[in-house]
Amino acid sequence: MFSLGKKKPIEYLQSPLLSNCDFLEHAFCTRRGGASQDEYKSLNMSFREGDEEFRVLQNWDRLATAFAMQVEQFLVVNQVHGDAIFVIKPHGSYFSTREELNYDAIVTSRTNLAICIKTADCVPVFIVDKVKKVIAVVHAGWKGSALGISAKVIRLMQKQYGCLPQDILVAIGPSIGHCCYEVDQVTAEAFRKQNNSDLFLKQGKKKNKWMLDLPEANRRQILEAGVPENNIEVAGYCTTCNQDMFFSHRGSGGITGRQVNFMMIKSDNPCRVLTLHNESKSLQ
Repeated sequence: MFSLGKKKPIEYLQSPLLSNCDFLEHAFCTRRGGASQDEYKSLNMSFREGDEEFRVLQNWDRLATAFAMQVEQFLVVNQVHGDAIFVIKPHGSYFSTREELNYDAIVTSRTNLAICIKTADCVPVFIVDKVKKVIAVVHAGWKGSALGISAKVIRLMQKQYGCLPQDILVAIGPSIGHCCYEVDQVTAEAFRKQNNSDLFLKQGKKKNKWMLDLPEANRRQILEAGVPENNIEVAGYCTTCNQDMFFSHRGSGGITGRQVNFMMIKSDNPCRVLTLHNESKSLQ
């Protein structure tokens, strides 16, 4: 189970698995602790949902202050519900224009850069190589999950950084749960081709409706990519069931804010995690 923390007055969740990595700062933020009002109350981190811009700016400032960071350290991309991956080099410039940042995953070994994913039901996935100190954040909505985005990121980390599956740790954050995510036939068909789809796709109570477990679909992808089961942690919070704590697009009827989930490499300290293998600037 993820742990709940609070910093001036930001409330957030952390993965115990990732918290044991001294070189990481990470947080799956809740909707609590911000300046926004009404449907966006209170820590809305998106300028695109209809909230007042000055309140969103206040929220980013509150987040940065709480974690003793600069606002410029946070990088947000244009999430487009695909499977494109933005790879950030360790040094030098990494973007030229805002319009070019149309991605749903970010991978980097750069320090002091907080890579972000905004969510309001979709699955935020954090991936860490504890040995090579490479990190990735993934925005896994149903389209990205159907395209296998989480597994695709792990394959890229293996190919480009030489990461080994047994060194990879994964935290799957709060999202809409199987209890609330009813999908149509078209969406269901997009997942049927995946292995063991019966473990995360169930017949619904209504005709031609299905209940989809997005966190489990991503967990299965990650397992098939070779990551040991003990290296994967799932938050277990449904954003739709817990709208006092999280924004939920489906639960709100479509008018709501977005919470942010971020991860950053902050130092060169070693990671103390023992895995099963070892034991046997830009805001948009």
